[in-house]
Amino acid sequence: MSDQNILNAKTIRYVEPSQRAGMRFMQRGIKGSVIMLNLLRFRDVADYTANPELTPGVPISGAEAFNRYIEHTLPFLRESGGEVMFLGDGGEFLIGPEDERWDLVMLIRQSSAQSFLAFSSHQDYLAGIGHRTAAIEDSRLLPMAELPIPI
Repeated sequence: MSDQNILNAKTIRYVEPSQRAGMRFMQRGIKGSVIMLNLLRFRDVADYTANPELTPGVPISGAEAFNRYIEHTLPFLRESGGEVMFLGDGGEFLIGPEDERWDLVMLIRQSSAQSFLAFSSHQDYLAGIGHRTAAIEDSRLLPMAELPIPI
């Protein structure tokens, strides 16, 4: 890989799912609950350019903007049958790329893939998603299906 390709690979940011990724998620046909592993890296200063109507009176950090997103989102998540299972500080990997760090790790359980889609397209929820967009520098979201634990 050339130096330019390495540079380009490191500048790619993931904030929203692509249409193709959404289709692949649904094609998996996950039965039962879905656990969402979220890895989040915050901006130093939240960027409300895409949602100026949500801009606070004074600049805030990405972490503060994400807290606003969580406060807005929790009622809709719970209403849809979802829950926050785990919320924790991130950091650097013990096994993984040495130059990669994540500020926050979340595990969210949704009762089904369909309830996740209903939640993520709810108009009142979407009214506050700009806080997430303003907060996030980069993220990963991995939907997982539970497996039985072997005895």
